[in-house]
Order: sequence, then structure tokens, then C-alpha cells
Amino acid sequence: MYLYTTILFVIMVASFVICSRKLKSPEISMAITGVVGALVAYFMYLGGEYQIDFPVRILVEGLFTNFDLAISFVCASVFVNLYSYSGAMTAVTRKLVGTFDNKWILLTFMAAFMLVPGALTGAGSISVFVLGGLVATVVRYMGLSDRKTTAFVFIFAILSAACPPINLWTMMMTAQCNMPYVGFTKLLALPIAIVGIFTIIYLGWGSKREPKEKILAELPEAPEKMNMLRILLPLVVVIGLILLTLYAPFDVPVIGLPLTFIIGSFIVVLCNPVKRTFKEYFKVVNDTMEQVFPLVATVLSVGVLQSSMTQIGVKGLIGVTFITLPLVMLYVTVLLFGPFAQGCLSYGSAIIIGAPLVFMFNTRGMDTTVVCAALSLMFPIGDCLPPSRITGRLTCETVGYQGSYMSFLKQIAIPCALLGALALVMFITPGTFTFLK
Repeated sequence: MYLYTTILFVIMVASFVICSRKLKSPEISMAITGVVGALVAYFMYLGGEYQIDFPVRILVEGLFTNFDLAISFVCASVFVNLYSYSGAMTAVTRKLVGTFDNKWILLTFMAAFMLVPGALTGAGSISVFVLGGLVATVVRYMGLSDRKTTAFVFIFAILSAACPPINLWTMMMTAQCNMPYVGFTKLLALPIAIVGIFTIIYLGWGSKREPKEKILAELPEAPEKMNMLRILLPLVVVIGLILLTLYAPFDVPVIGLPLTFIIGSFIVVLCNPVKRTFKEYFKVVNDTMEQVFPLVATVLSVGVLQSSMTQIGVKGLIGVTFITLPLVMLYVTVLLFGPFAQGCLSYGSAIIIGAPLVFMFNTRGMDTTVVCAALSLMFPIGDCLPPSRITGRLTCETVGYQGSYMSFLKQIAIPCALLGALALVMFITPGTFTFLK
């Protein structure tokens, strides 16, 4: 059985590599790899001791494995785009630029803005889509070069993906390991704050900002009647509902994240000072679906791959391999395997690499909540690595960076190394960080 499973694993790896090179799509490649593995296993074990379901069932079950995450992701993205469409972000940005002359304060606010969309959706690419261009405009006027501006947007995009309350890597690992998705807020927030502060100082040191009049002239105009009540009410409603479900779960009905963001979207529409038609709002929703489709496809294709690997035993093979590795070897290589798995499998890295590691650390009596948090800080680093390069490629396109991709990687290397180092310390000594749960 071990030999057969190893052969299946090699076939699936070969299938993924060939599909990635030919199709240039990690999402389709993962789905095809799952089907290929299931087909080969079906005919390999046909009539034997082990029975494998026909791939049609595996495909359908896999598509629904992470369906709840995909729905949450879509609804959150609709809320964020409607909020941006209302002009709230533009109004806040213009107010900040007009009020503060200090470069560091403005860079800090731009960093905080970048964290919001990803924290609410679980995807750093949404932060780039929604605010990347606006933030890049302000950051450039703070005196940062094009390369540093691109690095600024990228670093805070991946930090936003790891930022609570929604961290898709952690959610997928906890769902796979039957763990509650609780106790991650402080564990994730502290390293993100440290890396964020370091990135602002590292990239902003030595730059000189432009006059605020010049910045305001380049920024889009905000709606005239946009006030603080209209800006804050949608965010207060969404954050309030999320906090109620976390801290008063027995006193409020189970709403769920998708419905929470739908309610927030209706509040955004009511608070919009510019009366829009249904057709205009429908266009925003339609554009959002096109925008998030690749990421939704990633989450669903991960489910197909996960279901296939579970059925044919490859997932167990990977789990056993990791469990039997010496701890020293694991600690040395995890910062290499984690990000590169993210570059190849996107969110599938949480299932293929993350879940077996969580099981292994659980058998050793270590705190798996800290382990999950540490891994979910390592995986986003791979969003700049091939073959997918999801957030890295999108950031360069949105900001309009004309330099080489390698020069971009060199610029983000030190902040990414700091993030990886903090995650590795948490990974090696999880018991030290239990006070943050």
C-alpha cells in the first residue's frame, strides 16, 4: 500500500507540474491533478482489496469541501468593494492628508487602510484591488521610490491576508483538524504589528514628502455629503456583529460571516450620500465576482485536491512523512517548504502542509493554536513566489512598477525575512506564546 500511494503521489506531482507549465493556472492544475490521481487510483485498485470511489463523486464532494469559505470570501469582497465605491475610503484619505503633515503618521494610516480589506476577506489581493492604487499614490508623495512603494503595498497586502478576524489558512487548517477557530486574534496581531512598524520605518527612512496641496490635487474627489457617520456606521455594524458572535455566542442568533457582510453591504448602500441605481450597484457586484473569481476557484480547487488526496491515501502519506521527520530537520526546512507550497498550491498549502504538521504537534502535546498561527504567518510570504505569484504579480500591475520582478523581490526580502523569523520562533516554541490566546 505504501508503494502504491508513493506511485500515486509521484503521478500527481508530475500532473501538477505539467498542467502548471501548459495551462499557467494553479487553480485548474490543482483540480486536474485531483481528478488524475483519483482516476489512476480507481483503475489501480479496481477489483482489489481497497475500493476507491469513481472520480465524479470525489470531484463533487471536493467542490463543496471549502464552499462555506468561498461564500464568506465573496460576501466580504462585495462589502469591501461597495464600501470603496461609496467614496468612504477616498474621503478618509483626503481628510488625513489635509490634516497631518507628518510623513510617519500618513504612512501608518496608509498601512492600516491596507490591512482592512484583507482582514475582512482573508485575501491580500483584495486589499491590492480595492486600495492598492490609492495607497500607492499617497505613499509615492511621501517620497518613496517606485520600488519601495510597490514593496509597501505588497507587504501590507500579505499582512492583511494573515490579519484577524479572517485568516483563510488558519480557517482551513482548523476545519481540517476539527479545531475551534478561536484564540488567534492576539497571536496573529502581535507579529503583524511588529512587521508592519518595521516595514514603515525600513521603507520610509530618508524619504521626504511632497506638499499636501500637490497630493490633494492628485487624489480623487470625495462625495460632498460624506460625513463620519456615513463612513463609520457600516464598519461598526460589521465589526460589532463579528465581536458579538465571538464574545456573546449564547446571547445572539447564529448569523455567520456571509450574512454579516450582506447586512453590512445594505448599510453601505443606505449610507451612500450619492443615490445610485440598482443597475450601478449590480455592476459593482458583477465586477467583484470577476475580480474574486480566481481566488474562489483556488479555494474550490483546493477542496477537489484535498478530497482526492484523502480518498487515495496521498494525504496520509504526506502526513506520515512529516510526522517521521526529525524535529530539527522540520524546523530547518519549514520556512522553505511553507512559502514555496503557497506559491505552488496557494491556499492548498494549509491542507497539504499545514494540517499534517498540526496533527504531528498535537501528538507531541504542543499547543496547536500557536502552531496554526505560526504557519499562517509563513504561508503568505509565498504569494510572491512562482508559479502563481498571485499578490506579487497583482501588486506590480496595480502600482505600475516597471522594474524587474527580481528587484521587487530584493526590496521585500528583509520584511519577509522578519515575518518568517517571528513565525519560526512561534513554531519552535509554541508554549511561550500561549499567553496571547
